[in-house]
Amino acid sequence: MVRLLVAAALAIAPPVAAQGLHLLVVTGLGGEPSYSASFATAGAGLVDAARGWGVPAGRITWLAEDTTRDAARVRGRSTKAALEAALVRIGRQGQRGDTVLVVLIGHGSGEGATSRISLPGPDPTAADLGRALDALDGRVLVVVVAASGSGDFLPVLSRPGRIIITATRSAVERNESLFGSRWVQGLASAEADADKDGRITLLESFTYASRAVQRAYDDDKRLLTEHAQLDDDGDGRGSGTPGADGASDGALARRVGFGGRAISTDPRVAALVAERTALETQVEQLRRRKDTMREAEYLDALEALLVRIAEKTAAIRDASGGGAP
Repeated sequence: MVRLLVAAALAIAPPVAAQGLHLLVVTGLGGEPSYSASFATAGAGLVDAARGWGVPAGRITWLAEDTTRDAARVRGRSTKAALEAALVRIGRQGQRGDTVLVVLIGHGSGEGATSRISLPGPDPTAADLGRALDALDGRVLVVVVAASGSGDFLPVLSRPGRIIITATRSAVERNESLFGSRWVQGLASAEADADKDGRITLLESFTYASRAVQRAYDDDKRLLTEHAQLDDDGDGRGSGTPGADGASDGALARRVGFGGRAISTDPRVAALVAERTALETQVEQLRRRKDTMREAEYLDALEALLVRIAEKTAAIRDASGGGAP
């Protein structure tokens, strides 16, 4: 009975708030005016959405191809050096338990660890980005590579505790990608809020954008040539339908969301959220090992983790002044 009650309480728990959110948007080379305009519109939409979530201006960075196009929002040119410097700055500025959302929008190319996104000057590879992101360990890290041919970024960037989203499932899908614009549209307009609770989880936003892309191709009577992927279990393999029955991905993306109540910057809350997220990751890892364990051993281990999660949730509620964690 204790197991059932704890499991039921966990199942209906609200998503984790975006504690101490930092947003880094990088829009790459358009190559032609229509693409440059599309990338700029997406970048501006993300910045405005973050402001609406209550993210302080000092935690929002947009690096763009053209710094004069939207001087009020753009913080610098989207070079490889500026991208890496911004990640270092966020690593120094933030603290354990913060949520860092890194969004790259543009044209991609390459294969495997040498996959690239086109920026002014030298193009960063997936391996370059992976090394730069290691400075953000201890944060809830979300990386969205909304670029053509971006699928090979996913296995390079994947780590336990990270959410990695790519616009395509491989580097072979090189046609113009619609995913980024639809994903931003869902966040900026709140259309992606499927359950209408005032918060948009990453799972909701991914599902919304994937369906919007499919509709766009259907409307144009074209064969779908991009298949977005999400990985949040750290195994380096993405899913096009995270959260669906049988999918191992989607559990963390369902808990991390934006909007709703003001973002907490209390370091006590941030530390507790980080500890709870680590425990939730352990639950997902344990569930994947279930078939290799004796039933009693599995249930005992699961109960111990769920009880600790319930304790962290209560501590977060107390530290937040009695509000929902």
